[in-house]
Amino acid sequence: MFNSRDPQYKNPVGASKLGEQIHFKISLPRAISCSAAWLIVEKDGTREKRLFDMFWCGMKNDNEEWWECDFTPANTGLYFYYFEVKTSRGHKTMFRDNIGGVSTITPNGNRWQQTVYDGTYKNPEWLKGGIMYQIFPDRFYNSGTKKHDIPDGRIMRDDWGAEPGWRPNEKGEVLCNDYFGGDLKGIEMKLPYLKSLGVTCIYLNPIFEAHSNHRYNTADYSKIDPVLGDEEDFRSLCKEAKKLGIHILLDGVFSHTGSDSIYFNKEGRYPSDGAYNSKKSPFFNWYNFREWPENYECWWDFTTLPNVKETNPEYNEYINGADGIVKKWLDAGASGWRLDVADELPDEFLYNLNKAAKEANPDALILGEVWEDASNKSAYGERRKYLLGNQLDSVMNYPFREAIIGFLNGEHSSMMMEMIENIVENYPPHVVKNLMNHIGTHDTERIITMLADEPTGINGREWQSGRVLSKEKYELGLAKLRLAALLQYTLPGVPCIYYGDEIGMQGYKDPFCRKCFEWENINSSLLYWYKRLGIFRTSYSIFQESGFRNVYSHGNVMSFERYRTLDNGDEEIMLVAVNRADGNATIPIKYDEDAVIEHVMGASYDKKSYRLSPYGFSVLHIIKKKK
Repeated sequence: MFNSRDPQYKNPVGASKLGEQIHFKISLPRAISCSAAWLIVEKDGTREKRLFDMFWCGMKNDNEEWWECDFTPANTGLYFYYFEVKTSRGHKTMFRDNIGGVSTITPNGNRWQQTVYDGTYKNPEWLKGGIMYQIFPDRFYNSGTKKHDIPDGRIMRDDWGAEPGWRPNEKGEVLCNDYFGGDLKGIEMKLPYLKSLGVTCIYLNPIFEAHSNHRYNTADYSKIDPVLGDEEDFRSLCKEAKKLGIHILLDGVFSHTGSDSIYFNKEGRYPSDGAYNSKKSPFFNWYNFREWPENYECWWDFTTLPNVKETNPEYNEYINGADGIVKKWLDAGASGWRLDVADELPDEFLYNLNKAAKEANPDALILGEVWEDASNKSAYGERRKYLLGNQLDSVMNYPFREAIIGFLNGEHSSMMMEMIENIVENYPPHVVKNLMNHIGTHDTERIITMLADEPTGINGREWQSGRVLSKEKYELGLAKLRLAALLQYTLPGVPCIYYGDEIGMQGYKDPFCRKCFEWENINSSLLYWYKRLGIFRTSYSIFQESGFRNVYSHGNVMSFERYRTLDNGDEEIMLVAVNRADGNATIPIKYDEDAVIEHVMGASYDKKSYRLSPYGFSVLHIIKKKK
């Protein structure tokens, strides 16, 4: 009756620009004798419903008829809609089914979401079609450069590759104060390796001075952590990366600082007064003290991470001002910022940060950490506006990760495809092309462990420590990881490799997912696969910007098309099909006789029996002739 993902029912499909007219059509059985129909729209955050009369516009076939109307949203934001029809059997409502964006006649159900964004906002173009690579700086590569001015309290280790420290000290604290010495010079030395993977953007976990190996407890935003190097090392890294067509994305941790910092100075490390030391400190008003100095708001109740007031004028000026932190590091060579816990940053701060970044560099990328659907996320009682314009250019794509892992670990393929299609439908197209499609990060288990071993569940670090896959599980993990990477590289957005995944590194949660890169233990066949995917992805411009549609996702198979219309009217398609099972799978896909089909990799196309082998796949490049 209605399919929000089909342009004959809704045009344009997906999110729409402010001021853009949306055309709706529904098809109804003649047998119900419809005499009137309405589109019912409710603006998010209001209870006001607007009814739009739909008009009869002809027959779809002998048994069905079309009704249509237009709707032009007046504001950016979210709208929710459904349909009502007057029939010989009374008034009926049409809501969204759970799968496929289609409708059913039912007395209640889900409404469709319409995202309306500011079409004048411009996203950077340099990331689309590219490949990202995430680096946890302490654990990637140690250049051997002598470290200077190492702050007190750090344990400098000389056993690269050993298990990171995780056991509590005598006070029951896990300090994360052991360092393996990975540095910026080491990353620069490995740029040719990253280039061989097709990498176009390096995302660095925090690099600013901080007294933990993860550096999410910032001590000084204005300085590079001395174990990593100095500002000249950072500038050199950006310069050399740029020569290879690689951009550098920094991690901005702006919702809190460290208690051991020049701003708070609870531990008394710094000579000047922080907010903890004196109410006259220039940083005192950055923080919320319930009762100074010991009782203060902190991130998730970690007293080592005092929250800042992002809307405080002095803090905002320090971060987003003309001489602020955002501009400083963009001027030093960075190409953008990934914002830690973006849902904890208020709208005003995000607008200010975006403005500061774009003034410094109009092509700067602002990418947020959001674990859910960022188009309709609510945080702290408010619907967020991340993707509507002037806040985030894009986000980390956790829903795609969940869908890929879920599919390969046995979840219903149609439900996993629904998760993917929802994101594509709800996000503005310029956001979709810049999505950070990761399947593992510093906050999650290693992907091969997720695909082949027991779930972490409630098991603690004692259980996680030292666990490695058996030979049989490792081989299974490799087979599934190759499929996961193929999906990651071909779905809308930009794939992001978490350092070491491409060589088969294992590990459960932090800190076991943050081990040193195993330069002496590389799985060469897996690395070859990633390099092959990199060449494949960069060889076809269709991955820069194109539509997406589900083809056949049932049982053990997931298949989809990336598509676009060429200048001559032909349709270019990249078909991707994956079989997650240890047995053969047949795919019921047929193309017209005049279609030009190029076998790219995996199983070739056979019109009689299009079959995938166990853990097999197929990639076809197709040109469908204009009718």
